[in-house]
This record gives sequence, C-alpha cells and structure tokens, in this order.
Amino acid sequence: MATSQSSMSQHFQQSSYQINNHHSHRVVFDASVIQNETNIPKEFIWPDHEQPSLRTQELKVPLIDLGSFLSGDPLAAKESCNLIGQACQEHGFFMVVNHGVDTALIADAHKFMNLFFDLPLYEKQKAQRKLGENFGYTSSFTGRFASKLPWKETFSFQYCADQKTSSTMVEDYFRSKLGQDFVKLGKVYQDYSHAMSALSLNIMELLGISLSVNRYHLKNFFEDHDSIVRLNYYPPCQKPELTLGTGPHSDPTSLTILHQDHVAGLEVLIENQWRCIRPNTSAFVVNIGDTLMAMTNGRYKSCLHRAVVNSNTARKSIAFFLCPKKDKMVIPPAELVDQEKSRLYPNFTWSDLLEFTQKHYRADMNTLDAFCTWLLANNNRE
Repeated sequence: MATSQSSMSQHFQQSSYQINNHHSHRVVFDASVIQNETNIPKEFIWPDHEQPSLRTQELKVPLIDLGSFLSGDPLAAKESCNLIGQACQEHGFFMVVNHGVDTALIADAHKFMNLFFDLPLYEKQKAQRKLGENFGYTSSFTGRFASKLPWKETFSFQYCADQKTSSTMVEDYFRSKLGQDFVKLGKVYQDYSHAMSALSLNIMELLGISLSVNRYHLKNFFEDHDSIVRLNYYPPCQKPELTLGTGPHSDPTSLTILHQDHVAGLEVLIENQWRCIRPNTSAFVVNIGDTLMAMTNGRYKSCLHRAVVNSNTARKSIAFFLCPKKDKMVIPPAELVDQEKSRLYPNFTWSDLLEFTQKHYRADMNTLDAFCTWLLANNNRE
C-alpha cells in the first residue's frame, strides 16, 4: 500500500459518510412538480464551494474509431491505443464512435426512457429501490441522504453476462416491478444491455493492448460480468446554480459507457477546474472506474466528475456500468507491478466494494482509499 494504514484510517474518519441517516422530515422529489419551483428545498442546495459554474470550458477527449480497430487494422489499433493510454493516464475519459451499436436501438432506449420517467410518481415508485440495494427506482436519494441531494431520478437494473441468466433477466425485472404493460420496455433494455456487454468487452481488449499486457487479459476477466444499467433523468431546475444533478464522485465500478442526449451536463475535474464534455449522440462517453484503477495498479485514472442541470430543458442519459463477477478477486496483472510500481491497493472482490458504497459510504473522490482502509480494518478484526 502506498499510503500508511494509520493515515488512511484518519482520512476515512474525516470523509466517511454514514448512509443509514434517519431523519424526521423527508422531502419528496416529484419531478413534475419540483421542476417549476423557484424556492429550492434546502436539501438540494449544495455548499457554495461545490455549486456549479455558469461558464465551463470544454474538455477535448479523444474520439476513438472502434470500426477501424475491430476490422483488424494494426495501424488503427496502435493509434487508438496511444490515444486511449494517454487519456486514461491523465483523466480516464474518451469517446468511441463506429461502435457497432444499432442507432435504432439507442433511439428506442431513449424513447422508452421518456415513457418511464413521464409516469406519475406513484407508478414509478412501484419499482422503488430499497435501502441498501442498488437496483430499482429512486426519486433523488431522499430516503438515503439528508443533504446535498442530487436533482435527478434514476432507474437501475442488473445485467449478467452468464448465458444461463442473461437471456430474459431484464425483461423479467421490468415485468416483476412494473407489470405486464412494461415488458416491451424490458425487451428494449434487454437488447441494449446485451449490446453494451459486447461493446464493453471490445473496449477491454483495446485497454489491454494499451497497457501492454496480454490483449485478452481484461476481456477474459470481465467476460462473465455482473453489471448495472442506469437510466438517468435530470428535470429542469429554476435555480440551477444552487444544485447539482449528480455530485462530484468517481465511479466505484470498472468501466462506464454513457450515452447522452443532446443536452450538456457532464463535467470532469481537470487540474482543479471543471471542464464539460460536449454531447455527441453518435458517440459513447467511456470512463475508467475505481475497480479498474485498482486492477491497473493506479496506471489508469478514475477521475472526479459530476452532472449539472439547467432551467429550460430536461437531460437524459443511459449508463452501463461494467462490473466483474462479484466473487472474482481484483488483482493487477504481474506486468503492472514491479519495484518501481509496487502494489497500491489490496486484493478485493467487487461484492466487497459494492457493499461498502451501498451501506457505509457515499461515493466521492476518495471512495477507493476509504474502502481500502475499511477493508484492511475488517480483515484485521477477523
């Protein structure tokens, strides 16, 4: 470990956020009502130093042509690897085009997202996410946190690459939570999840090459993944300068593949400055998560990012969070560990990190370090 356990323990004590925070008053986030309010409830107002800037410069992220790479062109593969390697060592964000995902499927995924989030609140709450779970519907996180609430709704569901369970699991989830009328939505997101699974494994192959390890090492590790898909809806806000759609955090997962609509909102912290990533509906935004940062022994970065809102237009996005099978041990390849670059993080499983973020900690810029402290402390007690 690069950081001493005592200093990490001190850091954890300072930054840990108690999730099971019971409070007597619980604000209701009904997007159809709250988007017209000029008096923003205090629970959604962020501290002055965290409030968004009205003017943010664009972050130029590399645009990777996957079509050339997948065609087997060695020069295209080399160029893509160089671009990805540089971006992942600096901030962990890049875009992919010619990705092979059907544009009609992407359009349907956005169309049906509108149908879901336009439902009355009580209908969406049939799929309400329970405390400690990571699947289901949330109207902000009003049942989980008491302050700095995000200005958004989400609906999350599981996708497993295991062929025995993957063929209808998303359809089945929509049917069980929302009823027979939503099977068509479930089928669209089943197909979308399957397409994201294939795309994520192709990207993992490219990342393996860029790291100069066996090109199939990461792809093989994630081939039986147990991942999360999340639909995000950010309604308009009459005082967007006071709140955030999603607070500053790094993703605890391995790889995020995000499709944005045409509305800007995604921002990344670079050299202590927030920079925006311009929407490109032909591309997917890809970023490294904490789990992959640990698996690359810190070579590739999991960067702080957030989402801002505006007063005029709703914003929607679909995130696919690639995660390893829960019992797999996250260990960097031997090529990424040597005398100059010793191990930065202990071995852990995704189920350990998932439990930590769902029950003990609110994801932020320090999630991975705090998790390592918690993990070591638990292991020492055993």
